[in-house]
Amino acid sequence: MSDAASDCTQARAAVTEAEVEGLIRGICFKTGPPRTVGVELEWLVHELRQPQLPLTPERLEAAFAAARAAPLASALTVEPGGQLELSSPPAASLMECVRTVSADLDAVRAALRERGLGLAGIGHDPWHAPRRFLRQPRYDAMETSLDRTGPAGRAMMCASASVQVCLDAGYEEPGPLGHVRRWWLAHQLGAVLVAAFANSPMAGHRPTGWASTRQLRWAEIGAGRAGAPVLDTDPRGAWARRVLDAPVMCVRREDGPWDVPDGLTFREWTRSGAPRPPTPDDLDYHLTTLFPPVRPRGHLELRMIDAQPGDDGWIVPVAVTTALFDDPEASETAYRTVKPLVERSLGRPAPHNPLWFDAARHGLADPELREAAAVCFAAALEALPRLGATSEVTDAVAAYLDRYVVRGRCPADDLLDRLLGTDRSGSGPRPADELPLPHGKDLR
Repeated sequence: MSDAASDCTQARAAVTEAEVEGLIRGICFKTGPPRTVGVELEWLVHELRQPQLPLTPERLEAAFAAARAAPLASALTVEPGGQLELSSPPAASLMECVRTVSADLDAVRAALRERGLGLAGIGHDPWHAPRRFLRQPRYDAMETSLDRTGPAGRAMMCASASVQVCLDAGYEEPGPLGHVRRWWLAHQLGAVLVAAFANSPMAGHRPTGWASTRQLRWAEIGAGRAGAPVLDTDPRGAWARRVLDAPVMCVRREDGPWDVPDGLTFREWTRSGAPRPPTPDDLDYHLTTLFPPVRPRGHLELRMIDAQPGDDGWIVPVAVTTALFDDPEASETAYRTVKPLVERSLGRPAPHNPLWFDAARHGLADPELREAAAVCFAAALEALPRLGATSEVTDAVAAYLDRYVVRGRCPADDLLDRLLGTDRSGSGPRPADELPLPHGKDLR
């Protein structure tokens, strides 16, 4: 969520409504052969010995300074609640992405470990109430804006973590690797990815009743901020309309608090020119304040996957998603597999439809999502060697398929088993960095 956008304005000419649509059409879908892959990994930072203890801002700041001093190929940023994010550079292959980010994570973990801290791969903080670490005009304005729809915004800002997979938009022409098909597939397969990788069943020490509380919180901040456009055969036009009709989060100022308008859309802003006319810089900034499950940024940014447990747990969703989009045969299989699920969406955009809500609530306990995930994982396994994946990666995907998908489980079930003192997985040891959760006494 930490987008590299300037916190100040520049003196530029006002942008018109027609110019906005033209700019969006030109910058948000860069078509061509799918060649690159990237990932943005968010992590919760915690005390190694007592993860439930809150961290002071001073302790976090010192840890982040040490992490930034490490030689990294990825960009390291900090989320509003003190979550750490690594954003990889575009990689020419899946394995290049995996190697680059793995090396960067090793360096960051070593820097944090020296200070008694660690990284936790979980989609929503299971213990602490949302508390903001960053005090910047952007996040002051964001908090004010999101508070109007309830407490979910603060949870999204300060207590959530994800695996965001970035893939090329695809060819201009039709077909399995065409941008129209990939845009559609991202929104329909997205529900399967939510269910398969759900890993946030708790908040405030208690089960929430949702396998992915993180996905629930994103949905709760509202369709205006976090909803996808209606899917049609013109992704550029649909996204342009969505951007224009989305509420403006803030109007930036050079000094003093930023304005936080209530209900002003960007379309209305271009027409009224108040409180000042919007510029192209304002449009760029507006785009960073929209959080749909799939965000077009030239490439496609898939934002629906919870952070994953284990040092290398993030590799599985990156590998599976890349295979299902970039291998033509696997992509065709995924398309045919998820197409029957469309009826469950009732024609409503993601994530505010019954299919996505079922995925977030039930994970792979939902029989249809489980069946779809099994087919898609099998297709990804067949495709990965064609994409140059090593045996370590394919073995990790196969192990995930066996441990979770074929059993109708997801990592959220492991967390709940540990909370309840049960073990229904039958899958052996847990990843070494999974957080220790107290048992039944936290069920209050």
